[in-house]
Amino acid sequence: MKESILSLTYDELKTELVNLGQPKYRAEQIYYELHNGKQLNEISNIPQTLKQTLLETYQDNTIEIIKVQKSTDGTQKFLYKLADDNLIEGVLMQYKFGYTLCVSSQVGCRMGCKFCASGLDGLVRSLQAGEIMGQVIVANKYLAGTVKERKVTNIVLMGSGEPLDNYNNVLKFLNLATNKYGLYYAERNISLSTCGLVSNIIKLADSGYKINICLSLHASNNEVRKNIMNVAKGYEISEVINACKYYFEKTGRRILFEYILIDNVNSSKQNALELAKLIKGLNCIVNLINLNEVKENNFKRCSPDTQKTFAETLKEKGINVTTRRSLGNDIDGACGQLRRRFIKEQN
Repeated sequence: MKESILSLTYDELKTELVNLGQPKYRAEQIYYELHNGKQLNEISNIPQTLKQTLLETYQDNTIEIIKVQKSTDGTQKFLYKLADDNLIEGVLMQYKFGYTLCVSSQVGCRMGCKFCASGLDGLVRSLQAGEIMGQVIVANKYLAGTVKERKVTNIVLMGSGEPLDNYNNVLKFLNLATNKYGLYYAERNISLSTCGLVSNIIKLADSGYKINICLSLHASNNEVRKNIMNVAKGYEISEVINACKYYFEKTGRRILFEYILIDNVNSSKQNALELAKLIKGLNCIVNLINLNEVKENNFKRCSPDTQKTFAETLKEKGINVTTRRSLGNDIDGACGQLRRRFIKEQN
């Protein structure tokens, strides 16, 4: 498959056009219109011969929303089709401050977290930087947003896939998303969720980008983490915590620990006490999430009382705690479920 033209950074596009004998201002024209949601062929103020030349090398932006599920709470779930007919998902969440879009970084996932639906089929392939950016562009257009009047206000890399398993494309996506000629997101408005690929957390800390990082911890000790997350077989929990400390030291961004509560697995008061001890002294917040049950495994959600006790135990130990508001439970809440159901319907 050709590289998406959306994968070109502004500087790369400018170099490409100069090499084709085009004036430098063409880069700003094309970059702006692509990020405004237009296909290359739809841009009217550039020569047709230039379009044809570019399309000989690059894939036009063909990512499209083919299905939308709307929740009673206003959350919308997108099924996107890519140029090679692969499918990915995205979730659009509405808040008082605006819209947050959850984007995917891979088709499927190879991390194999046992409670997660997105990795049930394994990793199909990683997304190009332009395919990650394309999700934001088409969602913004869906909301009738433009480059000048952006509707998608925040981006979270929390969809299908492990972003740091697709490190180079994700780093390039950050370049695309924060460029002043495009949708121009502030780094503080972009968050990345990782299951804990330690070496790439450190690389990201050293990259110069200061985005928010969310660490999918989900356990208070090595034994529990290894039972539910394959990544824990490669990295001790202490290594993950140290990488988070390093990220904070380099970027000044407070760490958000995501903790999915699974009944009779990681949700006891003892687990809460262990967790508090593990992260004591780190500038962080724990975001408790009640499990999205997946029919392919036997994990169950905790009772409200168990969730309350866990949160109160952390607070008593001086840990900042939030409980994620459950959104979109009526529209295939688990990541990967809409994609799997759609594929089954087509077969």
